[in-house]
Amino acid sequence: MDKFRIDSHKLIYHVGRVNDWLNGEVIYPIYMEVSPIGACNHRCTYCALDFMEYKPRSLDKEVLKNRLGEMGRLGVKSIMYAGEGEPFLHKDIVSIVDYTKKAGIDVAITSNGALFGRAIADKILDKVTWIKISINAGTPKTYSKIHRTRPTDFDIVMKNMAYAAKHRKDKCALGMQLILLPENYKEVQILAKKARDIGMDYLVVKPYSQHPLSKTNKYKDIKYSKYLSLAEKLRKFNTERFNLIFRIHAMQKWDAAQHNYKHCLGLPFWSYIDAGGDIWACSIYLGNSKFRLGNIYKNSFKGIMESDRRRRLLSWAANKLDTACCRINCRMDEVNRYLCELKDPPEHVNFI
Repeated sequence: MDKFRIDSHKLIYHVGRVNDWLNGEVIYPIYMEVSPIGACNHRCTYCALDFMEYKPRSLDKEVLKNRLGEMGRLGVKSIMYAGEGEPFLHKDIVSIVDYTKKAGIDVAITSNGALFGRAIADKILDKVTWIKISINAGTPKTYSKIHRTRPTDFDIVMKNMAYAAKHRKDKCALGMQLILLPENYKEVQILAKKARDIGMDYLVVKPYSQHPLSKTNKYKDIKYSKYLSLAEKLRKFNTERFNLIFRIHAMQKWDAAQHNYKHCLGLPFWSYIDAGGDIWACSIYLGNSKFRLGNIYKNSFKGIMESDRRRRLLSWAANKLDTACCRINCRMDEVNRYLCELKDPPEHVNFI
């Protein structure tokens, strides 16, 4: 069950923007990922952005407020606060969520949940579309080893999410996410039961994905074929209220270790803002100046999105970028598969 299309994509619901892109028009992102702060309170063994070094930098809320208003007016539909650090470490995260919602932009947060206490929950649950917690074990002991934090954080996260489930508004979806690893595969069913029992809407079980710049390579050779039998065992946890989303499609793509497209067409539809205010066309190439589009402290969002720099980069990515160098199961993978079919459809498409 995957009613949120987590193992697929949602670009099919944005026909107008896709049509503008097909017609060669300059388009603004539908979706943005924003890292409000670089610092993090965990040091997870699988962390893809460890190369960012958890710097204690954070976005200025007033600058971000101005840019959010601009983004909303220009057609940005959603922002997920996550990125290189733990978003709830930002001292103004409540205000940032409020600004985003008032700008007409849907808000989501991906977090480890340890700091998502009652005081914050009471102030943002009526404003966020969804909150997803990264929790990569079913017991405190294993959780502590993978997140490299105190075992007590496991129970804190569970209590925080149980409270949120009781006090959230109807439109706020609450979920958990587990990256399937050799250390935790025996605890997925334990976590599934706990997540369901405290009122979560879903638990996502997904594969690891090696970031090309990541310092850690502990899991780079992991294969998921031996774990696929978990899918059947986990179906029993599904109810009308709770979805167990076992990302078998993504796992199979990881094991295949290749893309079915040569270039990247998905970049016009999203962008990434790091904790220093730089806007990147793709988070896989953080630090590569070719993909840096501008900075929200120095440039307007409109100016960045309509710049010759962005236009040239998007054209290069669509025609020359070798995706063999990209991350397997990157954020835009399913979007790219869809767009490539639109650009180069198979035979007999008129026989609908």
